[in-house]
Amino acid sequence: MSAVAHQEGSDPVWCMPRAPRVAARALIARSLFLRAVGALPLRVVLPDGAAAGGGGPGAPVMTIARDAFFHRLAADGKIGFGEAYMAGDWEADDLAAVLRGFAGRVERLLPGPLQRLRAVYEPRLPAEERNTVAGAARNIARHYDLSNDLFALFLDPTMTYSAAVFEPGDTLEAAQIRKYEALCRMAGLGPDDHVLEIGTGWGGFAVHAAAAHGCRVTTATISHAQASLARERVAAAGLSDRVDVVLRDYRGLRGRYAKIVSIEMLEAVGEEYWPAFFAACDRLLKPGGAIALQTITMPHRRYLASRRAYGWIHKYIFPGGLIPSREAIDRVLRDTSSLRVTGAAEIGRHYATTLRHWRERFLARRDQVHALGFDGTFVRMWEFYLAYCEAGFATGALGDAQLRLARV
Repeated sequence: MSAVAHQEGSDPVWCMPRAPRVAARALIARSLFLRAVGALPLRVVLPDGAAAGGGGPGAPVMTIARDAFFHRLAADGKIGFGEAYMAGDWEADDLAAVLRGFAGRVERLLPGPLQRLRAVYEPRLPAEERNTVAGAARNIARHYDLSNDLFALFLDPTMTYSAAVFEPGDTLEAAQIRKYEALCRMAGLGPDDHVLEIGTGWGGFAVHAAAAHGCRVTTATISHAQASLARERVAAAGLSDRVDVVLRDYRGLRGRYAKIVSIEMLEAVGEEYWPAFFAACDRLLKPGGAIALQTITMPHRRYLASRRAYGWIHKYIFPGGLIPSREAIDRVLRDTSSLRVTGAAEIGRHYATTLRHWRERFLARRDQVHALGFDGTFVRMWEFYLAYCEAGFATGALGDAQLRLARV
């Protein structure tokens, strides 16, 4: 089920059966959950009012409203945990803080024997979400074509949907422009450059690069909704003669470019197609050119443990996606291209701040989200998504790297 399924009038489809076998599994799930939260800096209030968790006074509070929480946990593990929040089975006084408690100790939540059996009980990535040319277009549409108006409600005026880089006193918009400038410096953009951007978003970087650095930009996306609005924004900025928005998969791009920029698009490529992505970058980059790549990352050990697992984010937010580790990127570059990482900056801590801004803006405009046709389940789903990601970056479970690639 995709995010688009949760519009006004839709009903949750994850009702749990109450068969004896399921009830027994729920009791096991309850026992494992209570064992896990006993070591977490949280306070957990159970449906009968009993307290659990390892947190003291002032710790974030998770309130489990009904036993359906444990049934979902038993049936679908981490996916069920997120679905339980969507269904209202549990609440939090500070959702991001509660999720930080879990994210900071995610590798220790299950006993060792169950950790080693993850490959047996965790669902696998479905074949229909493979990022073939057609599959990638479907996967991208499920998220980015939801509604341009929806994204405009919580993004800043640049319509940038990636980590910003903050300095004290920065607004979200100023921090996004600071991020753009860091990538422009990393790639070495100049007025004589023809720059290729792989992954347009809503045109924020292309507009900035052309306006601030005088370069020509060809920017490619496979989202019809993004392409349409990006073209409008380019025209409104008076840059149609310098920025060309093309609706094209990276595998179909042709030509040679002095510089290439790609901002948080690699995560949507899928591990199977990383070699094709970097081979395309190698083919499209002129001799002596440079690439500025910004990508979310995870520690290599976690990447190896989760790379084939199907999770809540896949099911509801980003189908077909996979976050790489730095080691995985280096390996693919070495094996499939002449490109290497020649410079790097870590901005993951800034992503937690960026996501907090987005979540606060999204929730402050929930009435407008409803007016666009999205129901309460959708709002809870997106609140969970934004808080879940914020927790990941705040605890270091996720990182965000700006990488300079070049031939050496």
